[in-house]
Amino acid sequence: MRVKVALILLITLVLLPGVSPYTVSSLVLTVYDDGYVKVEYELLPSEYSSQIELPLLGEHYENVIVEDGNGNPVNFELGNGSLLIYPGDAEVVNVSYYTPDLTSKEGMVWTLNVSTGDSFTVVLPENAIVVDLSDVPLEIAGNSITMPPGNQSISYTLNGRDSESAGETGNSTYPLTYPVILTALAVLGAVGGGYLLRRRKVEGKPMPSREEFEAKLENLDLNEEERRALLYIFDRGGRASQAEVREAIGLPKTTAWRMFRRLERKGLVRILKGKKENWVELRL
Repeated sequence: MRVKVALILLITLVLLPGVSPYTVSSLVLTVYDDGYVKVEYELLPSEYSSQIELPLLGEHYENVIVEDGNGNPVNFELGNGSLLIYPGDAEVVNVSYYTPDLTSKEGMVWTLNVSTGDSFTVVLPENAIVVDLSDVPLEIAGNSITMPPGNQSISYTLNGRDSESAGETGNSTYPLTYPVILTALAVLGAVGGGYLLRRRKVEGKPMPSREEFEAKLENLDLNEEERRALLYIFDRGGRASQAEVREAIGLPKTTAWRMFRRLERKGLVRILKGKKENWVELRL
């Protein structure tokens, strides 16, 4: 009887179209002056994916677009706070939409609140001044901030707009913006200092010679592609973009992604999410 039940369950799982896993290659949130946020995902479907269910940030979605890596439309269904995507043969799926639900405003200060299991990059308006961060960012570059996974928030003011408003009321802008600028500098200084300390901790290990590194690789359970990838990263000073490594050893994007994940699980590399591409850093 148990054998029959198990057989029926197995047949059911095979015949029913399941929702396949996927990987979020990048997540970028572009924030506009009015609080609207453009959300952009780059997804890597697993092999033989028939469906992908992507939970969406926010509750209201406008101008939802789903395309493959060549800009061709991909079929999808929207409902219950998620997208059901049918990737077909696409190796990469790009999703974008707009939502007003991720930001709130109290007085002068806007706050972006995001809860996600993936690291993400926030592109703030050019006139934004950051006044608070919930965590040490992975990277700060101009008006872009890359945050780690989890429940994160970024608070900011819009300096240009606030200055204009103050000017219209006849008040000097210095009492209004100067404390905000000092606060932002203090926050960014502390955050940047923490980030630099973490980077120095990683980079503070003395790099072995190439011969020593090759000898160490010989004692590890690696295939030829993994070995070539690690040597390429070593020759670039211990850090390189995934695209660089992929092109250097001639691997398709999804194959390379699986290789990087294997190396990360083995504790040999650390994958760093960037605004436009991911980076791989040696942990040897």
